[in-house]
Amino acid sequence: MDRPVLAPVEQRVLGALLEKEVTVPGSYPLSLNALRTACNQSTSRDPVTDYADTELERVARDLKERGLLRIVWAGKGSRALKFHQLLADALGLADDERALLTVLLLRGPQSAGELKTRTERLFSFADREQVQACLQRLAERADPLAAQLERQAGQHDPRWAHLLGPVPAAATPQATAQLPAVDRDTVIAEGPAARDDRVRATYGLVADAYAENYGEELIHKPFDRWLLERVAEESGGGPVADVGCGPGHLAAFLADAGADVTGVDLAPEMVARARADYPDLTFEVGDYTRLLRPPRAPGWAAIIAWYSLVHLAGSELPGAVAALARTLDSGGQLALAVHLGDEVRHLTDWWGHEVDVSFVLHDPQAVRDAVSAAGLVIDEWYIRGPLADVESEVPRLYVLAHKESRS
Repeated sequence: MDRPVLAPVEQRVLGALLEKEVTVPGSYPLSLNALRTACNQSTSRDPVTDYADTELERVARDLKERGLLRIVWAGKGSRALKFHQLLADALGLADDERALLTVLLLRGPQSAGELKTRTERLFSFADREQVQACLQRLAERADPLAAQLERQAGQHDPRWAHLLGPVPAAATPQATAQLPAVDRDTVIAEGPAARDDRVRATYGLVADAYAENYGEELIHKPFDRWLLERVAEESGGGPVADVGCGPGHLAAFLADAGADVTGVDLAPEMVARARADYPDLTFEVGDYTRLLRPPRAPGWAAIIAWYSLVHLAGSELPGAVAALARTLDSGGQLALAVHLGDEVRHLTDWWGHEVDVSFVLHDPQAVRDAVSAAGLVIDEWYIRGPLADVESEVPRLYVLAHKESRS
């Protein structure tokens, strides 16, 4: 099968099942209670988690639908369910490869020496060189499953990470790379208003094509779904704004997840398409840098800015994020996603339409600094690589932050 992309909780579930199948075969497959204990144990896990039964059940069923997990009855006459991983067979893993991926899924990036010590109960490697050879084998697959990370200051040996989904951002090559300087303000050389006019005109032309090409993109993006579902749940029924909503597919997903969502977009044609496709939802034409507070609440419970900053100059980031932060309710959450890179890409043809628009690939530190400067507290952030044949080939940054509650 193609290499799956696993959200952090999915990595923990499959890693725990892979481990326990080898170390405690007598009690495998795992019951829900045993799976929760294995996922949340305080040793041999990084980070330590506190997943609830309901979340693990939901994740297990999602993994079952993807062919990565089997749910079985505990025994004749029993209604208790047990869980069995199918990842090892799906990827065709040898025993040594399986051992290394198990520990990488459970503990994040590690050196070959650390992996040799930590895989002893799973597979007996003769020495560190044998570990290194197995890691190299995983990295040289047609669809690589592991990669060596750039050695950082203070590290004696380079570390390795799995490629089955996001790992802690500080450990990824994209997060540690020093990006050369790029003039991201060229997009406003003629002024912000001229840029906005080009953006509005572009999305007006491609509104229908955009909806046809991206309307079902979340089907292929489990990590994005996981984050958006969390934001919807944590909004607690309060008003949620999807800024730069485009044809409304993210707003519809959030609504299905229980959010009271309003979509806002600069292009009237995008809003018209969203209203036609999702008539039960609310969509408005507007500039998200001038976003108003919701009419029946002191502020937004959450704001989603999914690739809404892609046309902004670097110097505009702090002001744009601050404008969004001002409209959040006390304790409200900002969730944003941006493309990363050292580049400004200009597009003149988009799905057969002649356009004049530029996309800015932002610096991850500059984005996080803008969020912090807006007075928000960053709870977590991730960097993930692109999904082949699904999206443009650039890494992405996800930031979840909140406005501190008033005492």
